[in-house]
Amino acid sequence: MATTNKRQLRHQRIRKKVTGTAGRPRLAVYFSGQHIQAQIINDEESRTVASVHTTEEALRGDKSTRANAVTAARVGKLLAERGGEKNIRKVVFDRGGYQYHGKVKALADAAREAGLDF
Repeated sequence: MATTNKRQLRHQRIRKKVTGTAGRPRLAVYFSGQHIQAQIINDEESRTVASVHTTEEALRGDKSTRANAVTAARVGKLLAERGGEKNIRKVVFDRGGYQYHGKVKALADAAREAGLDF
């Protein structure tokens, strides 16, 4: 079984338990080989409240933007700021089947420091 299939199975197992509501939306992360994507999602309404992607103009202009822990921290901070603009302080964390270390941990720690509670 390929690694991506195992990650997808872990993600499905996590999603059975983790659901975003209006009071506590879900912070979901995804890492491709080159990019990082993070979203705050209200699953009750099937609506993305805030999102950040490394292809956005705010992050794209920097040549050092890669899918690494430094960029993940910038994405986490920016996502927390965008969530704060919409009065979102509490979220549940959906690590997307990834292990909680490296990029995932950097993104989560930066989001916590910027004001998100999870």
